[in-house]
Amino acid sequence: MIFDEFSPSRARRTLTAGGRTLRALGLDGPLTGVLAIIVCIGVLVVYSASGQNLKMVEHHLGNIVVAVAAMLALAKLSTPQYLRLFSPAAYIIGILLLIVVDVTGHVGKGAQRWLDIGFVRFQPSEIMKLAVPMICAWYLHERRLPPSFKDLLVMGLLIAIPTVMIARQPDLGTALLIATSGLIVLLLAGLQLRIILISIPLLGGAAMAAWHFIHDYQRQRILTFLNPQNDPLGAGYHIIQSQIAIGSGGVFGKGYMNGSQAQLEFLPERSTDFIFAVIGEEFGLLGQLLILSLFGIVIGRALYLAMQGQDTFSRLTGGTIALSFFVYVFVNSGMVSGILPVVGVPLPLISYGGTSMVTLLAGFGILMSLHSHRKLIGS
Repeated sequence: MIFDEFSPSRARRTLTAGGRTLRALGLDGPLTGVLAIIVCIGVLVVYSASGQNLKMVEHHLGNIVVAVAAMLALAKLSTPQYLRLFSPAAYIIGILLLIVVDVTGHVGKGAQRWLDIGFVRFQPSEIMKLAVPMICAWYLHERRLPPSFKDLLVMGLLIAIPTVMIARQPDLGTALLIATSGLIVLLLAGLQLRIILISIPLLGGAAMAAWHFIHDYQRQRILTFLNPQNDPLGAGYHIIQSQIAIGSGGVFGKGYMNGSQAQLEFLPERSTDFIFAVIGEEFGLLGQLLILSLFGIVIGRALYLAMQGQDTFSRLTGGTIALSFFVYVFVNSGMVSGILPVVGVPLPLISYGGTSMVTLLAGFGILMSLHSHRKLIGS
């Protein structure tokens, strides 16, 4: 019978088989499903934001293939013990690559951030988004929590070295994200309240001192954030056009590929940093809320998986991957909406960009590996 092919029992068997396949690959079904939905939405938005540029979409799809392969490899082949042992090596390799970038790195858009090895160009700083929290979790794995003052000094040094090196490229946005990932490890490790309270004025003083060392354009971004209208055709142009795009979309949006700000190229960096504004213009407030809801599901599920870890390394690494993803979403959406300064942070899994896509899905592969192998390790 034709109708038997679509029977509920057959559908349940198909779903069960799919679940077994995902488990065999070391993947978590709910998390993988929502990630797939977000990535697919990203392909559609990149096609519209790029002005229907098929070459850019093809390159984006190639990046997705590489990223998914990395996620599958890490989820299936790695174990918590292997990841823990590999953490120092990943950190050292990342530092060495940052040194190579400083000496011979490729310069683009006024920054020296990329390594070009012929067949591929990538940002080594993206590696540190995973290496820094992993090395911090590795260091705390066999130590008593909350961390002692000595442990805080050591971890502060581990965090500060790549942060300073990346800020010098200059890439302030990535540097702040990496520093934040290290701080998240400290918070998850049970950083004492008195240390947090003492650190607040110290961080404030450090920020004031850093003001004299950052580049002029970075200072201008902060001043523009406070009042974009001071330079509407210069430093304030990005955020003003972004707010116009989001506001013009209203509640329901103008429709797919019908956004004037994006299609007429008034909106800068519309395929990368400001792609959230394209979503707001074409799909309206409802479209943005849908994307944020999907991100919320990912973060919630990732935190749940992290809490299932059976050792300190697994819980700290998994929790940091989940909360770092939240920070990326918050910073990009806040930057595009005008509630945060423009720091050049892409929208996770949606913006065009290869290295970021690979790093994010590799991180989720690590998280799912830590969860799927949790019964093989002791607490």
